[in-house]
Formats: sequence, structure tokens, C-alpha cells
Amino acid sequence: MKRTLRTLLSILICLCFTTCLFENKMAIKLISSEAFDTIIDRQEVKLYTLKNKQGITAQITNFGGRVVSLWLPDKTGHFDDVVLGFNHIDAYQTSKEKYFGALIGRYGNRISKGRFVLEDSTYFLVKNNGQNHLHGGNKGFESVVWKVDSFTDNTLVLSYFSTHMEEGYPGNLTVRVEYQLTDENELRIQYFAQSDQTTIINLTHHSFFNLKGAGNGNINNHLMQINADYFTPIDDQLIPTGGIQKVVNTPFDFLLPTQIGSRIDVVDEQLNYGQGYDHNYVLNPSDSIVTFAARVVEPLSKRTLEVYTNEPGIQFYGGNFLDGTVRGKNDKSYEYRGAFCLETQHFPDSPNKTHFPTTSLRAGESYYSICIYKFGLS
Repeated sequence: MKRTLRTLLSILICLCFTTCLFENKMAIKLISSEAFDTIIDRQEVKLYTLKNKQGITAQITNFGGRVVSLWLPDKTGHFDDVVLGFNHIDAYQTSKEKYFGALIGRYGNRISKGRFVLEDSTYFLVKNNGQNHLHGGNKGFESVVWKVDSFTDNTLVLSYFSTHMEEGYPGNLTVRVEYQLTDENELRIQYFAQSDQTTIINLTHHSFFNLKGAGNGNINNHLMQINADYFTPIDDQLIPTGGIQKVVNTPFDFLLPTQIGSRIDVVDEQLNYGQGYDHNYVLNPSDSIVTFAARVVEPLSKRTLEVYTNEPGIQFYGGNFLDGTVRGKNDKSYEYRGAFCLETQHFPDSPNKTHFPTTSLRAGESYYSICIYKFGLS
């Protein structure tokens, strides 16, 4: 009798587990690949799906190298898509929020007045952010079609050839980016580049995260930790002043886990300039090639995101320019402060701030950068 009960109990447990797996699998509603099958600039655009053994799934298009969806489990095993974006390729071409999930280059972040001096020559870049240059210009790396070099179940390798003086940048630049979704629940992004003459480069990634799920409210309850004793203050144009300021005793102190929204309304000049958080943090140095940069915890779902990089800085952006007018996947409204970005990078306006870490790349030298987004549960 006891053996029969044990057998029945085992069957019930297996049935429940199978049902949960089935329900979770059904909860992942992938975007149709046909919605991204098109031709842009006479080049083929497609949507690629990466998946690991734990069921974490990412969809990436070679238009701008964008992470279109990223499905993570919560504490109950329920999956949600945690990155903002759109269900169709057309929206990525027409939306005012042009950076959702994109690769950013040649230069992530801002360059003052759209100009810089390099080897005694002055270069003038496209001004696409008031009087300044932002994220590579009017047609940065987010708006070009990348060549697909290889694709497997968990890896996508993209490449792009940026011609001399594209958007004002000197040098023919060859870029390769590798996305890998590991069984350790990491989305690893590796950047490689070479130029045929001295240029500047600062590549990064621009996913807008909400660990509650894209379109599921704001991110003010998320607990943020940033491994940085200093940040680079900005002026009213969001250009670094050139100073390096301690975070202690300011609203920018995230050395310990702190709710993103807990000090967002404090009267502070820097918060006023950025309309919230939109600042570069100077990461604390480490003996490791790849160091811990940040950790985010969403207390209800228990989802976590950790960031590791070899870059000297990370831009924390709190979704201050989202205003609810953009409707994304599943027709959800992307509300004010409905996402955060953690962009590993060299500092903004480095070409005009000689005491900042250099972003120059000489002919024949190899550029390498890595960003690791590691997901888990608290």
C-alpha cells in the first residue's frame, strides 16, 4: 500500500513538473521571425533566436544588432520578456526611441559640439543631439544592417564595415560583435575592431531593461548597486564637465543596493541636468581583466542582473525620456522611467578630455571590449 502511494505521489510530482514546464514554455511567446524578414539598404534582415539549457531565450536582429526580446524566469519559474522593443521591424525604423536593444557606435554617448582633434586634424561629426553628437550620429551602428558571419543555437556573430568619414569619423573600420547566451545564464557581448588609420571608438550596447517585464510599470523599486566611488558630473547639455566627483553623500551613491527611485526627487543640480539618472560612473579598478560593474535586483520577481566588463565606465540611464507615448511589444505603453540602461563604455566626450582614458585606436591596433549581462534570482 505504501509503495503504491509513493508511486502515485511520484507520478503526481512528475505530472506537476511537466505541467509547469509546459506552462512556462507556453508563456514564452516569441516574436514571429517573419515580422523581421525584409530588405533594408539592399541587404537582408532577419531575426535570430538564441537559447540556453535553462530556457533563457534571446531574439536578436542583424538590423542594428538589436536584442529584440529576452525571456527570463522569475522566482516561480514564470518567464517574462525583460527588454523594451517592438514586434515588427518597421517600428524600429520609425520610432523616436531608435536605440532600443541596439549596438552603439562608432562612439557611444556624447561628443561636445560634434567635433574633436586627433593627430593635429580637426574632425566634425554629425550634430544629432542639439549642438552635440550622440551615439554615432544620424545613422550610427543602430541603423545599419550587419552581416551575419555565423549563427548557432547560442551564438550570433555579426560584422560591419564602416567606411572612412562615415558620419564624420576617420578611417575604414572593420567591426565584429559576438553575442553568446551561455548555460551560466550570461549574455556575453564581445566587440572587436581594427582601423586603417587613427580614429576614435567607443562601442556599447543599449538594451532598456525592466526586470518586472517590459511595459510592466516603472523601475523605481529596482535595487541598484554600482561598483564606483566616483562619477563624471555633466553640464546642462549632458556633456561631462571634466571633473571626477565622489558619489558619497550624493544621490549617486549606489555602492550599496539602493532603490533607484528613493532619491530621484532630491533637489540636486546633477539630477536636474539629467532629468534623473543619465550619468557615467567611473568603475573601481580591479586586478581582473573583467570586473564587476553593477547589480540590479527586482524585489517582487526576484530577478537579478549583474554586469561585468573590461571598460573603465558604465552609463546608468533611468528611462527619463520615456513618456508613455511609445507603444511597444504587445501594444504596451513604455511609461516614464519604465526601464534602465547599463552601458559599459569609455567616458563620454573623451576625445575632448585628455585626462579621461583614451578612445583613440591607431592603424593596425586591435580594439577589444566585453560586456557580460549575467541573470539570476535573489
